[in-house]
Amino acid sequence: MSAAWSGRPRVIVTRRLPAPVEEQLTREFDVRLNPDDRALSATELADALRDADGLLPTVTDRLTREVLAVEPLRARIIANYGVGFNHIDTASAKARGLVITNTPDVLTDDTADDAVMLMLMVARRGGEGDRLVRAGAWTGWGPTHMLGTRVSGKTLGLIGLGRIGRAVAHRAHHGFGMRVIFHDPYPPPPAVVAELGAEPRGSVDDVLREADFVSVHSPATPETRHLIDARRLALMKRGAFLINNARGDIVDEAALVAALQQGTIAGAGLDVFEREPAVTPDLLTMQNVVLLPHLGSATHETRIAMGLRAFENLKAFFAGSPPRDRVA
Repeated sequence: MSAAWSGRPRVIVTRRLPAPVEEQLTREFDVRLNPDDRALSATELADALRDADGLLPTVTDRLTREVLAVEPLRARIIANYGVGFNHIDTASAKARGLVITNTPDVLTDDTADDAVMLMLMVARRGGEGDRLVRAGAWTGWGPTHMLGTRVSGKTLGLIGLGRIGRAVAHRAHHGFGMRVIFHDPYPPPPAVVAELGAEPRGSVDDVLREADFVSVHSPATPETRHLIDARRLALMKRGAFLINNARGDIVDEAALVAALQQGTIAGAGLDVFEREPAVTPDLLTMQNVVLLPHLGSATHETRIAMGLRAFENLKAFFAGSPPRDRVA
């Protein structure tokens, strides 16, 4: 760990952050904010690494090997705003001596709520119903009008049982009386699994075959890219729903479109996309799909907490202490 900085370290913030966060950063550092909230280009990110002691990026910033190869490199820490850091080439960053931190824990509950919202919306046709009313096309209640699928008591299959997966399991089991099954190569302790009423399965395939709802909570890594592909979608029940608010490239979006068009599965709730903000056009035409603009952590409380966590990581680093949330 470097010695403490003698002056005010320069920190470049790549996107507009909640006001309380920007105020804290401004008090502590020689900070450069982004009042226009425009995503930085690769050239601008490279310039930031050349000009600043620390960079505070978000998921929209692609810190590739080429960007990180900038010379001269002034920055010594990348304090990521978010728990996921698959947009950062961590191997290249580490090779250049950069410390990387993230903001875990603080977004768990809101992201879990978001997953449950997606599940309820797609099963009970919430988005479709809202569009019907807004279009002035609703003609009144009817016994067979817009029948959906019950959520309570069904089987929820979780792909990943980390912090967010566990929070979803708790809501589903204790709140909706759902049977919870899961696969995770690094499962939590048995006591935690038991409290959640969760049942382990030996493979992703086993979960997909059995679940009425499949919710993805895996990290985005080279190994999990297209983890849910055409073969695995074909294993799901025809009446099952897929939920993804983890990372977009975990699901093969083209294969998902085909599965929905062919009736292989009943529907999907998506908060993340493979090439976001671009969305596969066919998804936009489907009534049995709920599409949200990456809202997982989008509450005032969580977005402020994320920013303050990144701030604390920067503050610790420049004081010469180990950052709390170092990931590389």
